Amino acid sequence: MISAAQSFRFSAATGLHRGDRAYQQDQVEIITHPRIHGAVLAMVADGMGGKSGGRKAADQVLLTGRQIFERFSPGEDDARELLRQLVLESHLMIKLTAITAEEEPHSTVAAFLVGPGLECDVVHAGDSRVYHFRGAEMMKRTVDHSFVQRLIDEGKITEEAANTHPQSNLLTGCLGTHADPPLALWHIDRLDYGDTLLACSDGLWHYFTPKEMGAILHALPPREASEMLISKARQRARGGGDNLSLALARIDSPR
Repeated sequence: MISAAQSFRFSAATGLHRGDRAYQQDQVEIITHPRIHGAVLAMVADGMGGKSGGRKAADQVLLTGRQIFERFSPGEDDARELLRQLVLESHLMIKLTAITAEEEPHSTVAAFLVGPGLECDVVHAGDSRVYHFRGAEMMKRTVDHSFVQRLIDEGKITEEAANTHPQSNLLTGCLGTHADPPLALWHIDRLDYGDTLLACSDGLWHYFTPKEMGAILHALPPREASEMLISKARQRARGGGDNLSLALARIDSPR
């Protein structure tokens, strides 16, 4: 475990690809805090709702995140409250946008906030995910708000069967719907050397087991790992791939 007095190297990368879709509705961003060194917010948003509606919804998630993070004071403010605000305010703004939109815009969100002391908080809504790896081993991941995840929870299908289920794209919760969005949070007391955080849309994770992901993230630096994941996902999609996006960050010892 890294003590507060120890130094570390923080490396990160993002990746975005339209896949085989006509429009790009995913959005991704990693931002550093404007005043506090070592505080980072990563966000992935998978928009839905027509060629422009989904993109506007995803853009709204990132815009809201930037505004909230700029006001955030690590060490004074509650990181979990920031992530709650990200979900609730994005949800409200997307619903307001829908009043004048031709399509009904929705979006997922998967985000993680790393503080200067290497504490980390995670939030998600929908089927975009956040994974926490230690070396090549997956420590934890978010649990999708989706119809097939409900079937898995009820023991009706397996994880493997969920990937090919005809209703695998049905969500039970996201941003912009009439229902309140789910608020799923988790906290990591302190990240360690060799830890990697990965936020990604279903257009990426659909094509990998956690073991495969962990091996790639452990073997390669973030930029190369990002390129490898996107390349393999594109190959495995065989011309039928969705938009895909990812944001990853790794904690390494200083060299």
